Amino acid sequence: MPHPHDVAVVGAGPAGLAAAVEAAEAGLDVALVDAAGQPGGQYWRHFDERHAAPGDARGLPGGPVFTDLRARLRALSGSGRVRYLPGRQVWLATRDDDGTFTLRTTATVSAPVSAAASVPVSAPESVTARALILCPGGYDRQLPVPGWDLPGVMAAGGVQALLKGHRTLAGKRAVVAGTGPFLLPVATGLARAGAAVAAVVEANGTLGWSRDPRGAVSAPGKGVEALRYAASMARHRIPYRTGTVIREVLGDGRVEAVRTAVLARDGRPAGPEREIAADLVALGWGFTPSLELPLMLGARTRLDLDGSLVVVVDALQRSSVEGVYVAGEATGVGGAALAVAEGRLSALALAASTGDPAGTAAIRRVRRRIRRARRFAAAMHRAYPVPAGWPRWLPDSAVVCRCEEVTYGDLRHAHADLGATDPRTLKMLARPGMGWCQGRICGFATAGIASCLSGRPSTAEDLRALSGRTPAAPVRLGELAALAEETGGGGPAEETGGSS
Repeated sequence: MPHPHDVAVVGAGPAGLAAAVEAAEAGLDVALVDAAGQPGGQYWRHFDERHAAPGDARGLPGGPVFTDLRARLRALSGSGRVRYLPGRQVWLATRDDDGTFTLRTTATVSAPVSAAASVPVSAPESVTARALILCPGGYDRQLPVPGWDLPGVMAAGGVQALLKGHRTLAGKRAVVAGTGPFLLPVATGLARAGAAVAAVVEANGTLGWSRDPRGAVSAPGKGVEALRYAASMARHRIPYRTGTVIREVLGDGRVEAVRTAVLARDGRPAGPEREIAADLVALGWGFTPSLELPLMLGARTRLDLDGSLVVVVDALQRSSVEGVYVAGEATGVGGAALAVAEGRLSALALAASTGDPAGTAAIRRVRRRIRRARRFAAAMHRAYPVPAGWPRWLPDSAVVCRCEEVTYGDLRHAHADLGATDPRTLKMLARPGMGWCQGRICGFATAGIASCLSGRPSTAEDLRALSGRTPAAPVRLGELAALAEETGGGGPAEETGGSS
């Protein structure tokens, strides 16, 4: 078994980058594991560094923060203070008898990867550490709509990833729809790249920020950012339709148009319907944290203001599992600046727990920054909620789980005729979440449908039933076999007490 690191950081997005750099500079021996081939995560996704021009990251939001963290990571990795492992996905996390943690990883890219990498991507590799800082990030939350399984319908984040990471337009005429401020950078990014953005379709109204004025002014920089997006929208003449949703995606074999409707006060589509021609539909209803690893280790969770399941952490980013810190979207969606601050705090707190008193003043400063950012995040969630009672929009023919082709009618049948009143039973009887994505796409929707059909609000338990996955990522059978030999026959579920 390799010598354990002081800490293993999972994820090299804003939280993970900040955590790894801060921990190493505090004198800790750090391993940084990331599924991507280069640092930055989804927020700071950028063109391949091997082919990018100098300063290519300057156009990223928060670009100077990213370039500073990346430069520090390269220096720390080059000096051996950070063992940087890009292109590796953690598929199993366990706690060993001696209290250390083992992360089993599998290659996700065939490389070459970032020049800062400590070792090339090749065979499976295990990482052991005395503590963990988990920064797994999140991904687009989706709600089903008739026709969303047509080619040309994508997650808003997927559209953005193609554009930022590969300089590729996913379509020529786009409709960006759902709710939340993320719709704006997606729409303006498409327009700057040459696409015609036919409309941004926002489910909520423009006065949502008035629900929490104190939180809304907690991050003045966000207001300036919003004004920039508004100016870009005006410059590109992008219509911004508020209080409106897509009722149906239309097309024969691929996207040709969308049908929209205005929402009434009770959250039901009631206004006049209109069709908008498009060959690309980018859908986003906020973000869902990636919780496979925290749940695998037994971390306690709660329901956040936006309806997401998130990890419970204390004022120093410590989870309920001793030695496991969690930072970024997994503790509550709140943007990159908050994630960076939480990543820094987790590293400073861990260093302090090992006897380093130097970061005490820095901890106080970062905690103040986090409190302000959390107030703003709360205001954002209140301004852009998922519309209440959205399952009532769906016809029985609407596909909810695309992997298993489970329709809303199938779920209604399982509820009304088979007694399925919770997501776990719906999954057992109708198979949503049992396909390739294991509920990553349809889990939130299935939980919402279960609670709506039962006439009750969603709970943390509803979401937990569709959020735990062992293994946490696709893995080769050979790697499973190797684990079984090493542990004397026990597989991933046996080691963690979980099941897929």
